[in-house]
Amino acid sequence: MKLICIGRNYTDHIKELENEKPTDPVVFLKPDTSILLKKQPFFIPDFSEDIHHEVEILVKINKVGKHIAKKFAHKYYDQISLGIDFTARDLQTQLKAKGLPWEKAKAFDGAAVIGEWLPKSDFKSVDDIDFSLHKNDAIVQDGNTSLMLWKIDELIEYVSKYFTLKIGDIIFTGTPAGVGKVIANDKLKGYIQDKQLFSITVK
Repeated sequence: MKLICIGRNYTDHIKELENEKPTDPVVFLKPDTSILLKKQPFFIPDFSEDIHHEVEILVKINKVGKHIAKKFAHKYYDQISLGIDFTARDLQTQLKAKGLPWEKAKAFDGAAVIGEWLPKSDFKSVDDIDFSLHKNDAIVQDGNTSLMLWKIDELIEYVSKYFTLKIGDIIFTGTPAGVGKVIANDKLKGYIQDKQLFSITVK
């Protein structure tokens, strides 16, 4: 399985990092080794002094597909979750300045948090889902999928042009504004609406 991640999918997040608004979705991958194991803390890696949290809505692919039209995309997933795309911001900044790939800053071990999965049928519309990240009981990121530049079904259409989607693949759909640094002993909790889907401790 692969983790397909979308960058720069919320206007306010683009502005806060002073990035250029893309004309197409920004796509990068994480390996399965980046998944943080259940009930394990997140350990800040020794190669970064500026790890940022980025909370995101996730979808899990449930059948194989290639060149999927938007109108059929809803048939390729039936579960929604919430996760974190941890980013070594200092390392990413260095790599971007040199025009190099981001993998070292995005795909390291433990860099992908995957919460509890919920049936898509729980939601009236996947294009209107409230979600949030709480750090030490304070809300630091607060978003809604209606604010995505490219909605979930559009992302599936776009990504499947380049990668065959396989059962179990997970799409990280992008993060809203409010990303920030984590430090040791931070407690991070992720919510879709009022349901907690993950809780982790930073070490």
